[in-house]
Amino acid sequence: MKKIILSLLVIIVIYSCKNDAATTDNPTKTEAQEFLNEYTKVFQKLYYASAEAEWAANTRIVKGDTINAYNVQKTGEAYATFTGSKEVIEKTQGFLEKKDDLDLVQVRQLESILYAAANNPETVSEIVKKRIAAETAQNEALFGYDFKVDGKSVSTGDIDGVLRESNDEAERLRNWEASKDVGKTLKDGLENLVGLRNQTVQALGYDDYFSYQVSDYGMDRGEMMSEMRKMVQEVWPLYRELHTWARYNLADKYKAEVPDYLPAHWLPNRWGQDWSALVNVEGLDIDAALKDKDPEWIVKEGEDFFVSIGFDPLPKSFYEKSSMYPAPADAKYKKNNHASAWHMNLENDLRCLMSVEPTADYYETIHHELGHIYYYQAYTNPDVPPLLRGGANRGYHEAIGSLLGLAAMQKPFLASKGLVDADAKVDETQKLLKEALSNIVFLPFAAGVMSDFENSLYAENLPKDQYNKKWWELAKKYQGMVPPSERGEEYCDAASKTHINNDAAQYYDYAISYILLFQFHDHISKNILKQDPHATNYFGSKEVGSFLKGILSQGANCDWNELLKESVGSGMSAKPMLEYFAPLNEYLKEQNKGRAHTLPETI
Repeated sequence: MKKIILSLLVIIVIYSCKNDAATTDNPTKTEAQEFLNEYTKVFQKLYYASAEAEWAANTRIVKGDTINAYNVQKTGEAYATFTGSKEVIEKTQGFLEKKDDLDLVQVRQLESILYAAANNPETVSEIVKKRIAAETAQNEALFGYDFKVDGKSVSTGDIDGVLRESNDEAERLRNWEASKDVGKTLKDGLENLVGLRNQTVQALGYDDYFSYQVSDYGMDRGEMMSEMRKMVQEVWPLYRELHTWARYNLADKYKAEVPDYLPAHWLPNRWGQDWSALVNVEGLDIDAALKDKDPEWIVKEGEDFFVSIGFDPLPKSFYEKSSMYPAPADAKYKKNNHASAWHMNLENDLRCLMSVEPTADYYETIHHELGHIYYYQAYTNPDVPPLLRGGANRGYHEAIGSLLGLAAMQKPFLASKGLVDADAKVDETQKLLKEALSNIVFLPFAAGVMSDFENSLYAENLPKDQYNKKWWELAKKYQGMVPPSERGEEYCDAASKTHINNDAAQYYDYAISYILLFQFHDHISKNILKQDPHATNYFGSKEVGSFLKGILSQGANCDWNELLKESVGSGMSAKPMLEYFAPLNEYLKEQNKGRAHTLPETI
């Protein structure tokens, strides 16, 4: 019976997203489809060429080598010239004026064409060229930077390891400061990019680049910022307790006076966005179980999970073309150190860029990144045209990745894989605390610091001589975090965050994804698996796979909010996330009894 009900649900989701086409063909519809077919053919060719150039530029960064930059510039300009051409814009606008004669999927494709055009309009082609060149230079400066501690070159992975594991406060400080040095070299470039990005989209009527990116959700800037403030407000009571707990526990660890605000170098993450390394849960020592594993084994584990729930094995080309492992120590090149998934040609060329090592972090990350890959694979089907081969919204993509990452770290799943002892006693409160230090702690950073900062950059014309001041004002307000010492405007600590440079004005995607992932997880655990959301095992469940395919296979054919309501029964809501962490409240209040709370009760 459960399978029948689930199949009906998938049918309902798919049916609701089908074209609401006019019952009879008409010349406008035929003409529009001919235009879409021709546009798509050229678009895919140029998209693939640009993706290949970007891939080379991210996987092999050689100081002084200008070939990659040249190729990125040329392919990017060709893509921009086509997508932003006056002819394309005018034809698209003309068809949209007659959208009542078109079906839904045609309209959504035309809207996606116009959205892409706004980032590359021919009317400001010189600005577009400058922006592409500036983005290439910024990327090379970021990922080609030589981080040094005590005069010795180190990787960001080395720095992250120190911040996760070291009990030496002086060592932590040196590494934290080294992690921020890159910002000084990026500050001028960031100011230049803000101006160029704004000028580009303003040519097609957008107020600023932040507003442009937000519009992809069918929202305006005010609505998005209101949604972000609501998210922070909803998790604030629990975050406030976590903040108090962390202040006292870290002060005890470093034999220091309890600070009102958390010194940034005390936290186990360069930006204070994830504190989960502060807690070790006995019986769940996944790092120990993985330390002797080969990195390729980690990758195969991820694939095995997806195949077990009914997805196809990865194509052979995925392994041949991906860049999955760290560059050799003696390599004459560097590579982008940020894990990512790539849909190179919007067809079957799927790749990951990672630096996999046998750790618990990477075990979770591989499931996350393959979540993106299988999302690509699911909506690469005849019902979803290439122009709509994206997530239902950008947050959906991250939500699916994070959902599978969460599922892969729960005890029943890990026990089924032999990575933890099924009979091991696990302190469930400490496990929940560790998860909250990742998931709850993230939202004030994503919805608060990052979203507010980029809104200020693009929409409020934040001057360059206030970048660092604003960054730390927001970190103090939302995270209760301060720098170890005064950080003047010679620094640009915000620019040490990858997304500020090359994934701009979109960080609210991640905040939205965390809300969505708990909605999906709550539905799967309660309605499909009939398991406690805190202790699930998705492995081998074809029902879970069918549910996910029903969402993933639609791509961007559907309105994202309608798809959410049809799949989980409600619009976007933090309720499942708050319910998941509700058992932690009493523990934290008991731990914090008699302690001073320095964050305000409301924000």
